[in-house]
Amino acid sequence: MKPLISPVSSVIPPLSTLPDFDPRKVPVVGVDAHLPAVALAAQTPEALRLRFAHPPQWEPEVVLERKFTNREPAHASVLLAIVLREQPMVLLTERTAHLSTHSGQIAFPGGRADPEDTDPADTALREAFEEVGLERQYVEVLGTLPTYVTGTSFIITPVVALVQPDCVLTPNPYEVADLFEVPLAFLLDPANHQRHRLEWQGLAREWFSMPYQDGEKNHHIWGATAGMLRNFYRFMLA
Repeated sequence: MKPLISPVSSVIPPLSTLPDFDPRKVPVVGVDAHLPAVALAAQTPEALRLRFAHPPQWEPEVVLERKFTNREPAHASVLLAIVLREQPMVLLTERTAHLSTHSGQIAFPGGRADPEDTDPADTALREAFEEVGLERQYVEVLGTLPTYVTGTSFIITPVVALVQPDCVLTPNPYEVADLFEVPLAFLLDPANHQRHRLEWQGLAREWFSMPYQDGEKNHHIWGATAGMLRNFYRFMLA
């Protein structure tokens, strides 16, 4: 499969503004069950620390979305937080519906960089505390993944970290509608990676989704969040 790299020269409307758009209803054009899953032995805290201490040569698969805004690019960071439970889990949020960007979508804790932030990790940790109450004392930053540029002109640095399971989280109700965890093994298994394609007025959009059923609730992970998780899979598999 060729990388999902969309040109930024074309400005198109965000998918969320299209009539009756629902990412859950866009047909699946492929599932990558033929690709190997990341071995469970590579998902232990020790293995993750070693992987970031001595990263392999690799290329991200998803780096750029089609641009649908003319505003100036802004740097941001997200925290790909791996909670060290008996089965490692990835912490995700559902954004509240009234937010101006990516409302209602599944996301990592994170946001726009402030001038006072010292680096992308500092941004991710500050934003994670503001959004979900995750205190820095419970977080061990491992490293970063390549930047991902969204259609809203955010240049996002994913910061990967281990989180102690005894942390107490207090989501900010203004920004976070729901807080949940997904098994790391589920996200690092491409049998759970669906590919979608939508054409609108002669322009095509492609993206991944990783729908996760949690009891009666289905968390539809897609777009930028799924793209960054796909890159994390590629990094772990390299």
